[in-house]
Amino acid sequence: MSFVRIIVAGCRRWIASIESCPPRSGLALLGLVIFLSLASGCATRDLHTTVPSRPFSFAADTFAFPNELVWVYFHDANGKWTANKREPRPDYCQHCFVVARTARQFFYAARFDTNLPVADEATYRRLVRKVVDTNPRKLRPPKDRIVIPGYPDLRTFSTAQERLLKSECGAAWESYFQRGHWRMIFPFSRSHQAATAEELLQAIQAHMAPVVHLARFPQLSINHAVLVIDGKEEPDLIQFTLYDPNYSDAPGALTYNKTNRTFTMPANTYFEGGRVDVYQVYHSWCY
Repeated sequence: MSFVRIIVAGCRRWIASIESCPPRSGLALLGLVIFLSLASGCATRDLHTTVPSRPFSFAADTFAFPNELVWVYFHDANGKWTANKREPRPDYCQHCFVVARTARQFFYAARFDTNLPVADEATYRRLVRKVVDTNPRKLRPPKDRIVIPGYPDLRTFSTAQERLLKSECGAAWESYFQRGHWRMIFPFSRSHQAATAEELLQAIQAHMAPVVHLARFPQLSINHAVLVIDGKEEPDLIQFTLYDPNYSDAPGALTYNKTNRTFTMPANTYFEGGRVDVYQVYHSWCY
């Protein structure tokens, strides 16, 4: 099978199985393949020029509601990891890239102010749209922050305004066209993953809250977006803490092993556990 046919076959599997994005037509596949061919030569350049004044907080800077799963994953009688469609279909699902991106947009571009009174729905809808329209790769200075009145943080705001946020933060289809998806189809060397681990640790130390794509291509055993919000370096490992959009109640974990230069993720309700390939998105002009 030619390289192009392998890529196209893999893309079809990706579109059919990704938890973050619903299946679409052949036109979407064609657009994806064209995009991959155009984007594959670009180089990375970090657009950050300033850094946040504080670290990302799971308790304050995350959404109170999760991105729900379309599939129920389990081991069958033969020990094979498999899935069935969830019935009834969840109301808010396949938005992991949208949730991860928007959480960082609020962290980078918004400011909550409890000294101002709670506003009406039309005001909040306008403000949320302004946040979603900001560049998730660039930090706004304090004087230019979008002020969200009446609430202390995103967690509290999303508890009170869940319906509005779900309707305004973005549609599931947007996850198809995140500009960095082209990178997933190319091999990830161990040196690349070592450099990524170091970059993530440096970003966390600078309070940057990097968004990463977790993938295995073409297996597609995982295809997901999370925020890396903390990291602890040990002699042989780096233990990263995640905001996983699929879980609103507690942080997740990602481990980098310095010896084999590999990231691993523990088993959860959508992943059997094991190796993942990791790269940053919402990060530079071609990611």
